[in-house]
Amino acid sequence: MISKKKALIGAVILVLLTTVVNMTLGNFIALRVGENYLISDNHMEYYQELEEDFSKLIYMRDFLMENYYEELDESELMEGAVRGMFEATGDPYTTYMSTDEYEDFMTETEGSFGGIGIIVTPGEDGFVTVVSPIENTPGFRAGIQTGDRIIEVDGQEVKGPNLNKAVDLMRGEPGTEVEVTIRREGEREMIELTIVRDTIKIETVHHEMMEDDIGYIRITNFNQQTARDFRTALDELVGDNMQALVLDLRNNPGGLLSQTIKIADMLLDEQVIVYTEDRDGNRREETSSSDHVDVPLTVLVNKGSASASEILAGAVQDGERGTIVGETTFGKALVQGIREYSDDGSGFRYTVSQYFTPDGNYIQDEGIEPDIIVEMERTVSVELIEEGEDLQLQQGIEVLKEKIGIE
Repeated sequence: MISKKKALIGAVILVLLTTVVNMTLGNFIALRVGENYLISDNHMEYYQELEEDFSKLIYMRDFLMENYYEELDESELMEGAVRGMFEATGDPYTTYMSTDEYEDFMTETEGSFGGIGIIVTPGEDGFVTVVSPIENTPGFRAGIQTGDRIIEVDGQEVKGPNLNKAVDLMRGEPGTEVEVTIRREGEREMIELTIVRDTIKIETVHHEMMEDDIGYIRITNFNQQTARDFRTALDELVGDNMQALVLDLRNNPGGLLSQTIKIADMLLDEQVIVYTEDRDGNRREETSSSDHVDVPLTVLVNKGSASASEILAGAVQDGERGTIVGETTFGKALVQGIREYSDDGSGFRYTVSQYFTPDGNYIQDEGIEPDIIVEMERTVSVELIEEGEDLQLQQGIEVLKEKIGIE
């Protein structure tokens, strides 16, 4: 987390910058000589007296305001400058959010928003990449898959560094249509989809009791309600004499770390769940208590399992608490903080630390390799499970049957 001292310094700089900008507005004098623009000597001296980086920013802002061929909006220029500062980190997870974007982001973590229901991230090739579709949403039903590259939305090209634009274009009023152009690995032609937006209500926990008293809990995302709903599901299954548990984290792109820690504490014996390290090497550990539901456990993962899902799977694997079944996970081991800029309701995410599994494994871009690898060509769905064709789930069940002595 940012220290109070650094946060205060940042606030002072923002106030100072705003004050200087307001002072210079209207006092700028530009002279055109041929095709060159010059600043009068008295104003150039003023700029040079400012701290170098800020003087450059203010000079460029004032120059555009005075000389651009059309009238510019000062606030939009400053928004663009702030957004560019975050993009300059080169970290796709460190992003500035406008007031509307920040409001949408916080609404999403609460579990409801309007859109097509997919989780995306900037890809290494520069295009917006699908981490996973959210089950039973328009994007999921349209056939969008993990790893798909989104090339255009409503005819507008979108790329990874402009992730917020892509998200804004895909969100909208329920019942309206959006055109999405996708590039899929192995496909020669672009895939063009017309998707009708819907209200995306993310019920992140689904559970049932399967045969032989084996419980099944699927977590699709970690939002503010997930740990509470998981506790309810777990208690119900225990009350129904659950003998073993399948925890399904496939296509779960992650979410709130705090929720993941609470769920891990319900499943793990006393151990380290995860530890993080910041830029100064400061280490922070999250641990579980000895009070947990002690039944045999398998965890299902695939390439759409990312971030918080990987933390939970890694803790289970390193603690030898259960068996990991499926495919190598996505590979995101960076932790983000979220802050609001209270003056206007905008906000930002920033990578504050990196995390490691209990055994010290750093899985960024590597992922977690399952104990038992089961590849699947088809996207996981309720229908696939009900039809008995979910090979990963069947393998997970077989592992548990052996542990509880069922042939």
